[in-house]
Amino acid sequence: MSEKNKQDIKEQPAEKPSKKVAKDAAKIAELEKQLEEANAALAKEKDDYLLLMADFTNFRRKTAQEKIDLINSASKDTIEGMLPVLDDIEIAIKTVRENVEDKSSLEGLELIYNKLMNYLKSKGLEVIKAKDEPFNTDFHEAVAQFPVPEEDRKGLVFDVVQTGYTLNGKVIRFSKVVVAI
Repeated sequence: MSEKNKQDIKEQPAEKPSKKVAKDAAKIAELEKQLEEANAALAKEKDDYLLLMADFTNFRRKTAQEKIDLINSASKDTIEGMLPVLDDIEIAIKTVRENVEDKSSLEGLELIYNKLMNYLKSKGLEVIKAKDEPFNTDFHEAVAQFPVPEEDRKGLVFDVVQTGYTLNGKVIRFSKVVVAI
């Protein structure tokens, strides 16, 4: 450094070091405060974003489940409406089998019944087995009792008055049965 530069530096009034340090410390404190506020705001925004994403995920899941439930309930209502038709076809088959000598009528009815049952089974419909099964209130509704002499037949279903059905594992119509006592 030249002598002139050294002299210029000496001639400049120097701030007191304590004032400069205090000013710098105040500035640093202010900047740190602003940084804390910015970090707090960022953390709040991040939390809000995560909550919004969780709400949206729950909304999508709930909407998808509602669609599935709507489809299942619509098919359940349709299948329940077809059960009396199945009952009528079963009665017609029984009547034709007992009273009509024309076997082509019986074959036609059985063909219709089998097509309808196969379609409904593909949609999840199952017949509740009842005849000679132990009486079970989860699947059977007792409409009458019938005394039987055999001890091993007591508590079993003696006869089925109306066939019961399950749809995808849930009972949609209980079997109406006569129970042996």
